[in-house]
Amino acid sequence: MIEAGIIGGAGYTAGELIRILLRHPKVNLDFIYSTSQAGKPVTHIHQDLLGETDLQFSREINTEADVVFLCLGHGNSKKFLSENHFSDSKKIIDLSTDFRIAAEDHSFVYGLPETNKEAIKAADNIANPGCFATAISLAILPLAANGLLEDEVHINAVTGATGAGTSLSETTHFTWRDNNYSAYKAFEHQHLGEIGQSVKILQPDYSSALNFIPNRGNFSRGIHCTAYTRFNGSAEDAKKLFQNYYQDAEFTFVVEEELHLKQVVNTNKCLLRLQKFNDKILITSVLDNLLKGASGQAVHNMNLMFGLEEATGLRLKANYF
Repeated sequence: MIEAGIIGGAGYTAGELIRILLRHPKVNLDFIYSTSQAGKPVTHIHQDLLGETDLQFSREINTEADVVFLCLGHGNSKKFLSENHFSDSKKIIDLSTDFRIAAEDHSFVYGLPETNKEAIKAADNIANPGCFATAISLAILPLAANGLLEDEVHINAVTGATGAGTSLSETTHFTWRDNNYSAYKAFEHQHLGEIGQSVKILQPDYSSALNFIPNRGNFSRGIHCTAYTRFNGSAEDAKKLFQNYYQDAEFTFVVEEELHLKQVVNTNKCLLRLQKFNDKILITSVLDNLLKGASGQAVHNMNLMFGLEEATGLRLKANYF
């Protein structure tokens, strides 16, 4: 059994990670570290797990665990790792933004399995992609991999309230979010850096803009993304290209049907739909921001790192009705 620990256990992504790991047939969840909830039952915060675990939040860290998931606020993972020493054999999967951009001062591998599977298998440290970055990258990287991004890409995506985390603010309060819709961080979202990095790796000569408008929706979870750009081939050319690119992908599927969030919420899947309009290709992608966009993808990365079948513990059914 893989001995696993979680650092920062009180948030939404940690809650989903706990749920997955408790049911994972190859994992023993050894500890869940939290400074704010230490000593309290995990079910005090994650009440959906009542009757499923007797674990308590801990102030103690098992430095000999096989894998540690960092579910800390952005900017805190680097600080935590600088203050805590782990064995050289430990594998670390960070769910924050801290290590997603390649740099000489860290050895984290970007953990998007659809494009980086072999590097993930050999890695000790993984930077788990962001939720918007996952949805957008999976929509456009097949074009980049074939050198077919020839113009600016225009992206509009909406995320549920859980994308903002558990900390309350004006725009996460129920009375503001309910029956409301808004754009934020237009052209400046923090995930643009990692998306651009992935595009450049696959198509180094790409120099046009990635125009991204993120939106807040009045629902709890999920991302619905539309991206369009110039494409000179036919609709069938595009479908064949995407199907070939994702033919070995465990959780990413190219489909013909119109897409909506109920198809993917509570799963580790990303669904893609392609449509051709005159000289433009429209790619729609949908996924669960807390699973495929965070904790599910982190477990997928863990499975790859430990040589397990990719979908182990991740065969999850959507809450369709």
